[in-house]
Amino acid sequence: MITNLSVFKVFQHSDEYFEMLSNKEYSRKFVLRQVLFIFLFTFLYGIVMGSYNSFLQSLVTGIKVPCLIFLSLLICFPALFVIQYMIGSTMTLSQMANVILSGFLVFSTITLSFAPIVIFFMITSDNYAFLKLLHVSIFTFSGIFAVKTIIGGLSFSCEKKNIYPKLGMKIFKIWIVIFAFVASQLAWNLRPFVGSREMPFELFRVRESNFYVAVIHSVTHLFTPDNDTKTTHEVK
Repeated sequence: MITNLSVFKVFQHSDEYFEMLSNKEYSRKFVLRQVLFIFLFTFLYGIVMGSYNSFLQSLVTGIKVPCLIFLSLLICFPALFVIQYMIGSTMTLSQMANVILSGFLVFSTITLSFAPIVIFFMITSDNYAFLKLLHVSIFTFSGIFAVKTIIGGLSFSCEKKNIYPKLGMKIFKIWIVIFAFVASQLAWNLRPFVGSREMPFELFRVRESNFYVAVIHSVTHLFTPDNDTKTTHEVK
């Protein structure tokens, strides 16, 4: 009998959690709950992230990070749902959304748990390039667990509920790569997230280069800290 409807059961009791998600009686309720927690956790992490530059940057980044997550999902989710429906999935829209959101709930929770570490380095270090790479690393690390969670949910729907086709697992792995590219490009267009202390507050940067070139620039700058930071490309 289902007695605990906490969204955080996904961390320790994933099968029980995905059983609840497959139940149409609960699936719609979980969509809103997961969205609220994802927004709250990513907003708080964004506050910490932007506080390196200024109070205003902190507030703006607090809004930008959840926007990045939800806009990326809004862009990419329709393709996944339509394709999985065409190959024989009987998952409802809310069931599929819940499985995907469960991964992002894990992502946002793990990301927020790194906030004390980020604050520590902001207090004890003034290396802007290092902080940008730290945030990229945290997002990547959290994303690995998010993908693992989603695959677990889809596997449960496939093997134990028989509402998701095996082919869908392969399609999801392709989709997550596409999602990563979309999210990276969107993040590049929404930058800055961190904001250099040597530069004034800007809502958005001028479009130039791309996310991957900027990461390489940040890695290079990490080992040449005497360079003028004003010429360094923004990753965040």
